[in-house]
Amino acid sequence: MGKMKATINSEILRLVKKEVRNAFFPISRKVRTMELKLSGLSKSLAFLGRTAKERIRTEEREKLRLEATSEGKASRFIPGRIRNLRKRLGISQRELALLTGVSRWAVVMWEKGKFKPSRDNKAALVALGKLSKPSAKRMITAKARGKGKAKPGKGKGKKAKGERRFKK
Repeated sequence: MGKMKATINSEILRLVKKEVRNAFFPISRKVRTMELKLSGLSKSLAFLGRTAKERIRTEEREKLRLEATSEGKASRFIPGRIRNLRKRLGISQRELALLTGVSRWAVVMWEKGKFKPSRDNKAALVALGKLSKPSAKRMITAKARGKGKAKPGKGKGKKAKGERRFKK
């Protein structure tokens, strides 16, 4: 009788395992296809996120670009006007250079009358002339932040006594 009981138990166990396998196999296949779809969706979501961030950055750069209409071509910028524009906005030569996208040296040469601004720079200066002091300051801080600089208008500071400027 014990042998019969063990045989029946083993047969029941075998049939249960077979039924579980038959029920589990289609479900596991569906789970695998869903995992693959989820993986594809997460990859496309990451791509879209990167693309959106890149587009936002380019739009911010476009907003910060100073442009004017054809007024820049015809406008005459003499050294005094450039200096007066800078003084009216309350910005330094370095900050004006940052706004127009040129070097500080170029702004110095414009104000001395040694060089004249190019057509694009004239257009930027015309656009600057239409700005108010606060909006010019906002643009300076936004551009300085975009270039990785700490704060506009601040120098590097002096070296402490005994601190060397160059490595030996």
